[in-house]
Amino acid sequence: MARILVTDDSSFLRRRTCAILKQAGHEITEADNGITCLASIAEQVPDALFLDLVMPEMDGFEVLKALRDANYHFPVIVLTADIQDAVKNECQQLGAAAFINKPPNEAEIRQLLDQVLADQGAQP
Repeated sequence: MARILVTDDSSFLRRRTCAILKQAGHEITEADNGITCLASIAEQVPDALFLDLVMPEMDGFEVLKALRDANYHFPVIVLTADIQDAVKNECQQLGAAAFINKPPNEAEIRQLLDQVLADQGAQP
């Protein structure tokens, strides 16, 4: 079981992603924007982060920059509706481990999470 933080301003997509992860046996924390996400990480560092890019107050790019600047090292899976090559490249340069196009499906969420956790040496 891994500790997963799901950050998305869409409550529907956040609940859907969390339900899939809970069903897989993971411990889930939710955040609805980048500010809440970083506050949650400061309280307890997750094993992985699912991160939306387009959010109010603080977007996913700013979160990735803050994580890099604070020297956090856990996998970030970017959830987005539009992942153009330039956006994907920027996210990778900022430390993103993987990408899922919205709306995500259950198999894709589970597979990518297992993959990034294995790459980090954590238990999926």
